[in-house]
Amino acid sequence: MRFPLFIDLTGRAVVVVGGGTVGLRRAAALRRFGARVTVVAPALREALEGVDWVERAYREGDLQGAFLAVAATDDRAVNHAVYEEAKRAGVPVNVCDCQEECDFFFPALCETGGVVAGVAGDGGDHQKTARAAALIRRVWEEDL
Repeated sequence: MRFPLFIDLTGRAVVVVGGGTVGLRRAAALRRFGARVTVVAPALREALEGVDWVERAYREGDLQGAFLAVAATDDRAVNHAVYEEAKRAGVPVNVCDCQEECDFFFPALCETGGVVAGVAGDGGDHQKTARAAALIRRVWEEDL
């Protein structure tokens, strides 16, 4: 099990490498919580308001100045290279395809009326985590 840590991301630089579904979902969530998000990717699945896009493949040095990093490409070698750079730079990193390379994990987010909850599992059953988050959202819709 992991310790749930809530952190103020307001104005903090976050680099997301990868412009597909996972990368953009994570970029959007980080942006909602005030981070200054830069996505590095040759292409974006869709544009995100308030997110900067560096239109090219990841290069060593892209994490310079980052508070957090996310590796969310469909290329294991690129994700591992992001992990390696993050480790050398002391930047906490989330690697979408390798739990062992993650310093932090993305919970299923439940948000309403100034209240936020994050639901995370042990990585073994993502559907169970999704069902728990959906249940929390339903209860909140009824009671908050």
